[in-house]
Amino acid sequence: MLFLHIFYYCVSVENSSSVHLLLFCLVALNLLTLLAFGWDKWQARRGGRRTPERTLLLLALMGGSMGAWLGMQWWHHKTLHARFRLLVPLFLLMHAALWGWWLFEGRF
Repeated sequence: MLFLHIFYYCVSVENSSSVHLLLFCLVALNLLTLLAFGWDKWQARRGGRRTPERTLLLLALMGGSMGAWLGMQWWHHKTLHARFRLLVPLFLLMHAALWGWWLFEGRF
């Protein structure tokens, strides 16, 4: 829900081409991360070549935390790994705080 509020705010700000570009990159990275989790789950089921856990966590850390969290929920992937259960929500909270600070700094 917070993501939708941030998205609405970004598209309503005047002269915000840099915000739109950053938002586009964020959405693209989250989509890539979601697909990476789905691909890894598919490969795990069929015994194929897997995506390293380090890569999945790095995608989440770089800004794809929402995609990682959705991938964990939708495909029930990496949900038993303590590292993922701890770090992905932590990254998500960190990214939400950074976005909130960046977007609303000095507006209160």
